[in-house]
Amino acid sequence: MARVKITKKTNNIIARDKKVFLTTTRGPYPFVAASGDGDFAYDVEGNRFIDFSSFISVYNFGVGGSNEIRSAVKAQADKLMHAAFTDYRAELPVLFAEKMLKFFPSGFGKMFLSNSGTEANEAALKFARLFTKRQYTLAFYNSFHGRTMGSLGLTSSMAVHREHFGPFNNVLHAPYPYPYRCMMVHDTEECGMEHINFIERNILSKSTSGREIAAIFVEPIQGEGGYIVPSKMFMRELRRIADENGMLLVSDEVQAGYMRTGKFLAMDNFGVKADIYTMAKAVGGGLPMGVTVTKSSLGDIPAGSHANTFGGNLASVAAGYASLKYIEKNQASLERQVRDKGKLIMKRLKEFVDDYEVVGDARGIGMMLAIELVKNKKSKEPAVKERDEVLVNAFNEGLLLLPAGKSSIRVIPPITMSVSSIGKGLDVLEGAIRKT
Repeated sequence: MARVKITKKTNNIIARDKKVFLTTTRGPYPFVAASGDGDFAYDVEGNRFIDFSSFISVYNFGVGGSNEIRSAVKAQADKLMHAAFTDYRAELPVLFAEKMLKFFPSGFGKMFLSNSGTEANEAALKFARLFTKRQYTLAFYNSFHGRTMGSLGLTSSMAVHREHFGPFNNVLHAPYPYPYRCMMVHDTEECGMEHINFIERNILSKSTSGREIAAIFVEPIQGEGGYIVPSKMFMRELRRIADENGMLLVSDEVQAGYMRTGKFLAMDNFGVKADIYTMAKAVGGGLPMGVTVTKSSLGDIPAGSHANTFGGNLASVAAGYASLKYIEKNQASLERQVRDKGKLIMKRLKEFVDDYEVVGDARGIGMMLAIELVKNKKSKEPAVKERDEVLVNAFNEGLLLLPAGKSSIRVIPPITMSVSSIGKGLDVLEGAIRKT
């Protein structure tokens, strides 16, 4: 019998929700959030869940945010929350920017603040076109950069994201190397090289000249697409293509950045520096915040060419600044935790691959990990129904998980989660797989 108890209280809230909100991407299980405390989330029934979702990679340092983050928000709320930062000025966002830029490579010195990942990518798209005076961009199939119109043009993860919303900006899409399902070769390095060759042989030779492409938008690890990890060589070759053609390289770090892979910038795992970085999700410690960071050498933008109302909101920035101070103080410990806990989790996930026919692959970097479910290992047919069953089975035993890609499951607990809670969560996940 399931450990989690759901009553009319939850069902009533869900029924009322459906009456007043347009459909979004709600999961297959009835979770109605009430509170959080570090490793755990609680629903309105009082059920306690081990959180392997970090609430979509937002609570990297514990569900509900740390005491320092909450205290900073409360203190700022008593002073001023909205400062109309793109028209007026305030010191707190300046302090935040100065501290965040310390985590970037030398040569990065300009920043734009927004409210979400899609806004951060919209800004990067506009800036890239403005800086280069070019109209095309290159992105990848299976990518996810957001759902507003500019970033949606870059996104190519599921048809439902784009259906009826076009036409889009001048975006060219290339295949992204997917080692488990590489359509060209099976070796990870060769797979990456074949995809680079495809870009050069086809897109840059037949679709348009590289001299017309403003930027390459890439996720260091594809997030919503299924936590797909390319080879280091692939990222280095993208850097080469950008340099040879005068393009900018934009690293979408919205989900993969902010210590999730063990490094502040996920692109650092590949030994590559981008020209523009975008971040969001975990940056605000639970409050809406997006960041677009550009190389100083790219220059500035004309007054009035881009702005917003709520970017630099003081309550969000207070949370972000407190979070940055926490990273600054504990960076070595956080890097060690991601490395050690990530290895522990990956070891178990690979055991699932060995022990269960339905688990085809385990992959990721640091604590940005996933398993992919398949009908069987020979056909590799995506096991969508089975994936959803695992999510529901795990929920019923007190574990929160999120899907990704066609049939993958993310394993992204807070970086600070205890080893004990991680072990219990993995036990629940294995039980859910076995039951399925």
